Amino acid sequence: MPFNGAMTDNAITDNDSRLWATLIHLGGIFFHLVPALIGFVVLGERGAFIRNETRSALNFQLTLLIGYVVGFFTVWILVGFVVLFVAVVFNIVFSILAAISAYRGEHWDYPVSIAFIKA
Repeated sequence: MPFNGAMTDNAITDNDSRLWATLIHLGGIFFHLVPALIGFVVLGERGAFIRNETRSALNFQLTLLIGYVVGFFTVWILVGFVVLFVAVVFNIVFSILAAISAYRGEHWDYPVSIAFIKA
């Protein structure tokens, strides 16, 4: 069956979408971009809540990827160590806060995120 851009009738339950959103946010701590990308592609059309959460997590992880790349290439001037440290701390703290909000069923926008993927 071809995809027509509309939400499908195979939507997941509220509890399942909260659980998946929580796992996707926490997965970003260990696997960075991968859980958010897989969740966005696989679960994105199964409900509005999970789509918003995966899009938010994916935008945040893409923003962090830029931070990691900038930090990696500026390590030789020592600023890169600070950039990498801040990116890692932001990833841990903000992913945990987003996971707690997702578990409660609340949407939480990452404060430091570029909107690469819009609604």
